[in-house]
Amino acid sequence: MSDFFVHETAFVDQGADIGEGTRIWHYSHVMKGAKVGKNCIIGQNVFIGPGAVIGDGSKIQNNVSVYQGVVLEQDVFCGPSMVFTNVLTPRAHVERKEEFLETRVRKGATLGANSTIVCGNVIGEYSMVAAGATVTRDVQPHSLVMGTPARHAGWVCTCGERLHPGSDKTYECLRCKSRFREESGVLVAL
Repeated sequence: MSDFFVHETAFVDQGADIGEGTRIWHYSHVMKGAKVGKNCIIGQNVFIGPGAVIGDGSKIQNNVSVYQGVVLEQDVFCGPSMVFTNVLTPRAHVERKEEFLETRVRKGATLGANSTIVCGNVIGEYSMVAAGATVTRDVQPHSLVMGTPARHAGWVCTCGERLHPGSDKTYECLRCKSRFREESGVLVAL
C-alpha cells in the first residue's frame, strides 16, 4: 500500500489493482477485480465495481459509481454525482447482470456534474459532456454536448476550452492557440 494512498475510511478489496501514486479518499470502495491506473484521484463516496477500468491520471469526483463494463481511458474527468448506467431496460424483478453493456470513455474526456451516460455508448477523445446532460448515443471526439438527450453544441480543444469558429470551417482555441478544421462532421487538428 506504500505506492498509493487509501484514506482510513475507504475500502480497497484484496484483488483490486491500484496504480502507483493514486489517492482514494473518504468512504470510497474499490472492489476485487477493479483496475485503477497510476496517479488517479478517487474522490469521496466513490464506488468502483469489479471489472471496471480506470485509466492513468483520471479524476473521479465525489458520489460517482463506476460499474462493471465501464472503461475510462487515460486522463478522464468525472464530475460530482455523474451517473453511469449498466443495462438499457432495468427492472427490479428481472436479473440482467449478463446484459451489462460496455461504456467506453476515451482519453481526455470530461463528464460534467450530474450528467448521465447511458450504457453502450462511446464518449470520444477530449469531448465534453455538459453538467446535467444525458448521453444516449456516441459522442464524437472534441464534441461539446448539452441537454437531455445530449446534442452537439460546439467543439472543445484538447485543453478543454470551447473553440471559436474562424473562416472556412476552421476553429481556434483562444487559450492554447491550437487550430482545427471540421471535415465531414469530425474535428481534425491542423
